[in-house]
Amino acid sequence: MARLTRIEQQERTRNSILAAAREEFAEHGYAGAKVDRIAERADLTRGAVYSNFPGKRALYLAVLVAMTERASAAGPAWAPATAEDALIRFARAWLDRLPPAGADRLRLRSLAGVLDARGRDVLAQLARLEALLLAVGLESCAPGRRVRLAELALTLLCGAGQLAEQAPGFGSAADRVRACGHLAALDLGDAWVPRPPAATAEAVHEPLAAPALRDLVGGGPVDFGADGLVAVFGVGRLAAAEDALRAAAPGETVTVLVAVPDPAETGSLVRLRVGDLTSCLRAVFPAGTWRRLRVAVADPAATAALGLPDPADGTEAALRMRGGMVAVRASGPGAARAAARSRRGAGA
Repeated sequence: MARLTRIEQQERTRNSILAAAREEFAEHGYAGAKVDRIAERADLTRGAVYSNFPGKRALYLAVLVAMTERASAAGPAWAPATAEDALIRFARAWLDRLPPAGADRLRLRSLAGVLDARGRDVLAQLARLEALLLAVGLESCAPGRRVRLAELALTLLCGAGQLAEQAPGFGSAADRVRACGHLAALDLGDAWVPRPPAATAEAVHEPLAAPALRDLVGGGPVDFGADGLVAVFGVGRLAAAEDALRAAAPGETVTVLVAVPDPAETGSLVRLRVGDLTSCLRAVFPAGTWRRLRVAVADPAATAALGLPDPADGTEAALRMRGGMVAVRASGPGAARAAARSRRGAGA
């Protein structure tokens, strides 16, 4: 048998740790799990576990991300004709993920007791990004802004997930599916009111050392050579992702990069939530629904390659790409809108 390369050995060790951790978390839950027992299950030392994962929280999130990435959803046989139809099908896909009463909490992707105060703040911002992704799907079959409708549907379904954990067996899944469909009839007075950007845009003509990033929505690599906007947000500003999408010209690609200082924890949380949501979206909407929108996690090395060496939670920055070159740079609140308004970036 050929000897494993160093990279192959590292990958084997990491997979062994993840398999052992999944057993430990399924048996004892997050709070009761012990890193020492995970090391024993994997026939490794405690130090070997910590050399691959910085702590128990990062390991738990990595297990959930691996479960999410293994879940595959078949594409829909037909596109939803109305927002009501889309919500009914989305609710079914979402609720089908929930395990029956008595199943382990890992299958619920439970985050109870896992996140600290900062993690909960990040989760609140991620919820806004999730609502935007669902709204793009709803808007493909129902004209007008549908972000508030998406937020309402996710509130109902996330509540169902909480009940599945805290009161297993309570309520009817069929009733929840019908309730989600009825939400489409509500008049929520939803309208997008953009704020004037405080950021300033600078016309440039620079090559880009594009980092290799994976699109969490489409699943393929992020193409930085495509014309359009690249918007970089710290995890405290993800609610502004809609500004980037609405500001871009029709047909332009919008790449939303979530800048994370700690890929093992915050980065995994982003991958978990977006990946879990998109697995449901793919079961409802055609693959081309999000052809304009890409979402990726950018670690410090990736943001440095984009010319942003030290992004913070409140970072907003944008690049306007034209012909494979950076044509505009903007930073500050409303950076994406400022970059979109730039005449140089518009090709004038």
